Amino acid sequence: MGKKTHIHAPARLMAQRATRTAPTPKPPSTLLPTLLPKLMLALALGSAAHGQASAQSGKAANPPAPPSSSQPTATPRTPARPSVGCLIGPEAVADIGTAVTGVVAMVAVDRGDVVRAGQVLVQLQNEVEQNNFEAARSRATLDADVRAAESTLALAQQRHVRATGLVKEGFASPQTLEQALAERDVAEQKLLQARAQKTINNHELGLVKAQLSQRSLKSPFNGVVVERFVSPGERAEDKPLLRVAMLDPLRVELVMPAARWGSVAPGDQVALVPELPNAGTVLGRVSHIDKMIDAASNTFRVRLSLPNPGNRLPAGARCRVEGAASGVVPAAATLPARPAAGAAPPRT
Repeated sequence: MGKKTHIHAPARLMAQRATRTAPTPKPPSTLLPTLLPKLMLALALGSAAHGQASAQSGKAANPPAPPSSSQPTATPRTPARPSVGCLIGPEAVADIGTAVTGVVAMVAVDRGDVVRAGQVLVQLQNEVEQNNFEAARSRATLDADVRAAESTLALAQQRHVRATGLVKEGFASPQTLEQALAERDVAEQKLLQARAQKTINNHELGLVKAQLSQRSLKSPFNGVVVERFVSPGERAEDKPLLRVAMLDPLRVELVMPAARWGSVAPGDQVALVPELPNAGTVLGRVSHIDKMIDAASNTFRVRLSLPNPGNRLPAGARCRVEGAASGVVPAAATLPARPAAGAAPPRT
């Protein structure tokens, strides 16, 4: 029994010492806050060192090329100006009216008809004026009074010549010569009166003809009838009877910003694109530029004259001017027409 106690005593003492000196393990929750900053610092230092090494190796492998004067330099691109809107209208519009009061006898045209300058559009009743014209024309063409006066003057001149000879020979008295001279003077005055009356008759004929022409309303220019306001049998006074618009050429009203003042001049050609189906680019010529800028909108107006043969473009359509230079092209330049829908492209 005593030997067992002697043998196990040192072992117990060593075990107690080991438990006193051995460190107690810490839980994972207390180790993470202390290890995490160290790990992040190590990773950052390693990535920085790797980047410097790769940069040095890249510089050694691909040295930078020296600058060359032959290489093109990049130029800044100017932004394109936005398109400018415009409106296509008729060159002139006329409300056909009458200067006299009358009853409409005939309307020769209807809405949409193409008319020519001087063509009769509306006819008023003109029976009275027509009869007055015929009478005045007869008086103007009648020259019997003039011929009679000329014959009377010729006879009076012959009598005066014979009386002068008889008085010289002593076969007639001086009173006979005086009477022949007076008759000649009266015949001359009658001839002048007859000729003046014929002139008056011609003036009367022109007056009656003008009165008759007021009963026929004519077109002032080539155009198209856009409105009809009367029918036969209506009384015409001070209201318009028809409305006619000139469509060749057309008038284009262009409103441009003040920043483009001076970019166009009278006589320049401007490329327009009508907002119509299958409409190609057309050229209008600048005919007028406003001399003042509207302060409220900071814009000014430009008027263009657009040829329209055959009235192929309608009035009232909108259009636009595109391009960085406001669509202005040289006066001698021409633009190719756009091919119609379904047409084959031109061969090159």
